[in-house]
Amino acid sequence: MLSPAAAFGMLPESERKAQYAALSAEAKASLLYSWRYWARPEQLEPTGDWLTWLLLSGRGFGKTRTGAEWIRSVVCGPTPLAKGQVEHVALIAETAADARDVLVEKKDGGVLAVHPRDFRPIYEPSKRRLTWPNGATGTLYNGSEPDQLRGPEHGAAWCDELAKWRYGEEAYSNMMFGLRLGSRPRKIITTTPRPIPIIRQLIADPTTYVTRGKTTDNIANLPESFLADVERKYGGTRLGRQELNGEVLDDVPGALWTRDMLDKHRLGKDRRPEFQRVVVAIDPAGKAGDDDTAETGIVVAALGIDGRGYVLDDLTCSASPHGWASRAVSAYDLYDADAIIVETNFGGDMVKMAVKSVRQAINVIEVHASRGKVTRAEPIAALYEQGRISHIGSFAALEDQMVCFTPFGIVGDGKKDRADALVWALTNLFSALIRVKPEVKAQPAGSHHGDMAQGGWMS
Repeated sequence: MLSPAAAFGMLPESERKAQYAALSAEAKASLLYSWRYWARPEQLEPTGDWLTWLLLSGRGFGKTRTGAEWIRSVVCGPTPLAKGQVEHVALIAETAADARDVLVEKKDGGVLAVHPRDFRPIYEPSKRRLTWPNGATGTLYNGSEPDQLRGPEHGAAWCDELAKWRYGEEAYSNMMFGLRLGSRPRKIITTTPRPIPIIRQLIADPTTYVTRGKTTDNIANLPESFLADVERKYGGTRLGRQELNGEVLDDVPGALWTRDMLDKHRLGKDRRPEFQRVVVAIDPAGKAGDDDTAETGIVVAALGIDGRGYVLDDLTCSASPHGWASRAVSAYDLYDADAIIVETNFGGDMVKMAVKSVRQAINVIEVHASRGKVTRAEPIAALYEQGRISHIGSFAALEDQMVCFTPFGIVGDGKKDRADALVWALTNLFSALIRVKPEVKAQPAGSHHGDMAQGGWMS
């Protein structure tokens, strides 16, 4: 449906000029910050006795602007604060950078941008705090640090991209325990959907009002080139249905991994066990290209003293060889790793050299794939099915690849870099359980090659 502004724009020019001329100077000025004038009906706060407004939509729908405008609506009011008005709000994003850059500072839809100058809050980045002229305050949090939300109390909350939060269950639960100020504390959740338990639970909750939307619903405000590009790349694909149409999709039939496999043994931040070995695995980009196709998979995994496997981080990125090598070495240090595993099918010795250029004295194990990706992935998927692998936190992009990994290829956008890096890492950690075949390269007479420490093992 159209916004009043879009409907006005469709009138004949003469009628538009006449209506605009009839407005007072004050009315003209107020239109700029009148959300009811610019918003489409589905972007306006729903009526009814809801406690959660869940906005599930595709990219570019206008979720951020909707969330910022809702926050503005619950804090704006008389000075000083009137009885019943929201005094403290929580603004929670996937990462600290997203909370700052998207929720607050985004020029075309963040909290600062949607407020008229005379009621714009003061933003103190070092304190993660917004303060409105009437005394209301907002605090920034992120889904990677759930303990930030343990204790603070709020009367309203905005949870952005909840489906991607690293520690979603913990952060959301901590937020809910503190959402108790005022007579009717409520929250808005703006997210591209994923079929994870917390999203399914919210949809089923009778106190949740669900708004669904597509990228094309906001066609009037999106560049034609953007719409044409995403439709060309993702139209008709599974990823397009999720990221553009805002659909909550079920598991792919026949996939090696299922959401239930991943969720059943997932651990929170506070349940990290002791490890006997940690590795960082790199699956280099197969070709140069734009950022959408040239990602280098970087996954950190560990073998616990309990004999179980743990996935600790997904640091996959689009970068130059020096860029992704630096990122892998940083992960090596952060997680006190024992080795960096590098696949040499693409780039050969360049992959090892890139890592060594960042730090010469580092343990690098080279692996070369002589068998298909599915053949290598199947024993790792079996470990998940046996309940022997846990993800510590949530890794949205990695897990989306895993549950689309079928014996016939990757369903969706076809990416497999993250899943490949995961398989290399866990194959190294569980090499004693997985039948491995040495990959022997031609060596000069008298040389020896083939043990795992020299990178000669293979699945």
